[in-house]
Amino acid sequence: MFQSFEVTARPEQGPPRLADLRLAMVKDALDGFLVPRADAHQGEYVAPHDDRLAWLTGFTGSAGFCAALQEVAGVFIDGRYRTQVKAQVAAEFTPVPWPEVGLGEWLKENLPKGGVVGFDPWLHTTAQMQKLEAELAGSGITLRRNTNLVDQIWTDQPAPPSAPAKVHPLEFAGERHEDKRARLSADLRKAGHKAAVITLPDSICWLLNLRGADIPRNPVAQGFAILHDTGAVDLFMQDAKLGDVRDHLGAGVTTFEPGQFLSRLGKLAGPVRCEALSLPVIVGDTLGDKIVWGDDPCALPKARKNDAEIKGSEQAHLRDGAALCELLAWLDAQPAGTVRETEVVRALETERRKDNALRDISFETIAGTGPNGAIMHYRVTEDTDTVLQDGHLLVLDSGGQYLDGTTDITRTVAIGTPPEEACAAFTRVLQGLIAMSRLRWPARLAGRDIEAIGRMPLWLAGQDFDHGLGHGVGAYLSVHEGPQRLSKLSTVPLEAGMVLSIEPGYYREGAFGIRLENLAVVQVASAMAGGDDHRKMFDWRCLSFAPIDRRLIVTAMLDDAARDWLNDYHAQVAQKIGSRLSASAKLWLDTATAPI
Repeated sequence: MFQSFEVTARPEQGPPRLADLRLAMVKDALDGFLVPRADAHQGEYVAPHDDRLAWLTGFTGSAGFCAALQEVAGVFIDGRYRTQVKAQVAAEFTPVPWPEVGLGEWLKENLPKGGVVGFDPWLHTTAQMQKLEAELAGSGITLRRNTNLVDQIWTDQPAPPSAPAKVHPLEFAGERHEDKRARLSADLRKAGHKAAVITLPDSICWLLNLRGADIPRNPVAQGFAILHDTGAVDLFMQDAKLGDVRDHLGAGVTTFEPGQFLSRLGKLAGPVRCEALSLPVIVGDTLGDKIVWGDDPCALPKARKNDAEIKGSEQAHLRDGAALCELLAWLDAQPAGTVRETEVVRALETERRKDNALRDISFETIAGTGPNGAIMHYRVTEDTDTVLQDGHLLVLDSGGQYLDGTTDITRTVAIGTPPEEACAAFTRVLQGLIAMSRLRWPARLAGRDIEAIGRMPLWLAGQDFDHGLGHGVGAYLSVHEGPQRLSKLSTVPLEAGMVLSIEPGYYREGAFGIRLENLAVVQVASAMAGGDDHRKMFDWRCLSFAPIDRRLIVTAMLDDAARDWLNDYHAQVAQKIGSRLSASAKLWLDTATAPI
């Protein structure tokens, strides 16, 4: 099985660590200290060196933060982690439903007037702290830049990541980095900007056609970059990482050690474009009035996959689908009560490793059976490892990082005879997947404009789920990629070439969970026979191919259009995947994809 790189802490380890943090706060004359799940690059994922939130609290979710005060320590988590956090933190930590309860509001309730809250200016963005300062206005509470107190007390903190960077071949990238830099710098000149600061590792790796291994499950090399309006790039990355890529970077990219980043920023002539959502406070402090706020110049170009990236993703998904089908066929042959969650994880990762193009899994595999399936981002451990019992549903969410593409697919599988109420909920989730997959929509609509389509069948039954309907996915990059999302919060218009997940779900705490997920690419819709072509329309082309468990479908709940879609999808799965399978898995697939 692939090595796990997550920092983990048992609940009982949290209280003494919190006590040490509070002693450090006293020494620095602080009444509170903020501990985010973030690093200086402000991406979604962190290396073990930067996983301070997990080390302090035990909470391992991919989003959240702790506000540690002398009398109370709030762990702020969104709807995805309300169940998970209960099992991971000790009673000394108080889960806080966020964003329903804002940090500013909570601090005003729990800190006296005149309280001082410290924060590491590398680990918080300008947008975050500006919002918090506005919320605290008039409260008498002060925010103070401070050295990182967790680093002071974390005696066995892992070393910062230092994996070597690698060249991402042109056959998969589809565009030379020289051409990318020229294209983006032209946009800077058009806007009158002299330079742009880039902190997100996946943006830097996309721009320069690099990949790395600094973040578990995400093939990125950490660093900072300045893109100048001339097309030149200043790259701030450890020299030891760059030995094999210097010739590839060429004369247009000048390299510096990361410690020189702030001093080089201070020498820039403005205006300098920065993204408030990803800019560390300390960078904003350094640039001052030279800043002009705008988007990361790489974000949208990276999201709009070119032909080579889409072709690579298609091929990666076919091989990945075959690996998943081999696993599902094996699992279906095991009697209920004989297999544990960890065995499923190991067996699936073994199937994926048979592909020489695989470099890693794309995230920690989720294999949650029974009540564990109701934990949306469940990670099996020795303590939680559970046997798949008759009547359980297994939520299996997994993916791979291949040289030609990144995959992410979820299937919910019946173990033995599933409960009727679970089948009804599963069918509604399937209806949501089908409705979104069939959708055609006018150009210029964003995720927030259409994501309700995938929720409507659940809403009609008084049900819902607390994660987004879908996220963007990179091209052998981060499995979660912005700026596009299928979310009520997303205002980014969907464009051709964007790859997103479609993943409705339903979770009943203590009982079962359900999620179905395919990846799909946005494309310009073909004209409809007899249709009105007065406006540009988009639709989806599915990338993920694996059967949907027919045993969980209440067929009578599907209308003719939904049934036709499912039968057509299963016919495609059989046609695209069947020839890639072992003889036994092929027989299983023929049954699993039979028409309903």
